[in-house]
Amino acid sequence: MSYLVIQGPEVETPDLKEIAKLSGASRIEGLGGNAFRLHEYKTQDGVAQYCARAKLDFAFMPQPRKLSDFGLVAMDMDSTLITIECIDEIADLQGIKPQVAAITASAMRGEIEYHESLRRRLALLAGMDEAALQRVYDERLRLSPGAERMLERLRSLGIKTLLVSSGFTFFTERLKERLSLDYTLSNTLGIENHKLTGKVLGRIVDAKAKAAKLRELRDGLRLSRDQVIAFGDGANDLAMMAEASVSIAYHAKPVVREKATYCFDYVGLDGLFNLYD
Repeated sequence: MSYLVIQGPEVETPDLKEIAKLSGASRIEGLGGNAFRLHEYKTQDGVAQYCARAKLDFAFMPQPRKLSDFGLVAMDMDSTLITIECIDEIADLQGIKPQVAAITASAMRGEIEYHESLRRRLALLAGMDEAALQRVYDERLRLSPGAERMLERLRSLGIKTLLVSSGFTFFTERLKERLSLDYTLSNTLGIENHKLTGKVLGRIVDAKAKAAKLRELRDGLRLSRDQVIAFGDGANDLAMMAEASVSIAYHAKPVVREKATYCFDYVGLDGLFNLYD
């Protein structure tokens, strides 16, 4: 039985009725909070445009599935699991956030090759005191809405979690311990005499490395592609997201939204529960 999920910060009754009419849904079911399931939709025409105007998220679910059907959820870190881009905030402590943020944004839109963008940004940070990393973690790093609730539910179902990031181990390893994540992959910053060298140690974790890590884990856990969900927001998440049967663009750039299975533009990460029981 197919259904259409509508969710957002506020779902007004007139909007819900109009979407039901547009989609030809037979019945509206409340899911609690500001989330609803419209059963047996007939068409998708006009729904995306209406939801964009009403600032609502939508998801057409042609075949109902349970969250427990999945075995692995992979997620990006910066601007996905957490609300900030760590490298931009490190730069802010040096007074060069605009320069670094501009390169970050361009890379996330897919305009600059990731290795080049990281090389440029890190070069600007060379010589910074490593204490800046702890300041960013303590003072600026915040989890995205619904992150803890989502992760708690995944743990309760025995679903493994992977935090795979082109960011830095300083942050991913602390989040791994704090949130009881199962696996992480990220870049290791070069540090000498308590100063950032402006380089990373070893291979750069780029789009290919993210995708390879997901495949490695998926195969090691003996899961099929159908049992994997991936969250991301930037262009270098696309290869990883393509390895999952369900990809969710979380408050993402247009290039990611176009290719994802679903988009969460307004709800938190725990909006996942409204898609799958």
